Amino acid sequence: MKSVVLMFAIGAANVVLFGCAQSPAGHNKEIARRVFSEVLSDGRFERAAELYSPGFLNHGIHGNVGLKDDQDAARGWKQAFPDLVITPENLIAEGDLVTVYWIARGTNTGTGNGLPATGKSLECTGITIWRIVGGRVTDEWSAFDQLSILQQLGLVPKETP
Repeated sequence: MKSVVLMFAIGAANVVLFGCAQSPAGHNKEIARRVFSEVLSDGRFERAAELYSPGFLNHGIHGNVGLKDDQDAARGWKQAFPDLVITPENLIAEGDLVTVYWIARGTNTGTGNGLPATGKSLECTGITIWRIVGGRVTDEWSAFDQLSILQQLGLVPKETP
């Protein structure tokens, strides 16, 4: 009995001192935060090899794309908005899924993803769901208001009542 209590005390001390016990959901949220911070906001696309599974699929409405095409699109956004920061506002994790409500902010001073440089600022919200297995993102489902982006950049007129 003393050895069980001692092992529990050592484990609890490690958690307090080193923060080494984290739930799978907490670990998956941290992976999601790292993708938003390191890859999407900081533009450190080489980190994708560590954070994404080689068999990653982004499940789009018109078809799926693999990691290369997904990261090419992310690079295009960063080229069009060099100061782009995408902030995860709310993260919900259950099982191997993490849902992130995020806000993207940046200034369109470059060209990328077919966008001309307009010099206009952007604020856009979206939701991304990631499946994270073994510490790597394996699947993605995302939605964001693309019409609002084009309207904010002055590329499509805003509707009037």
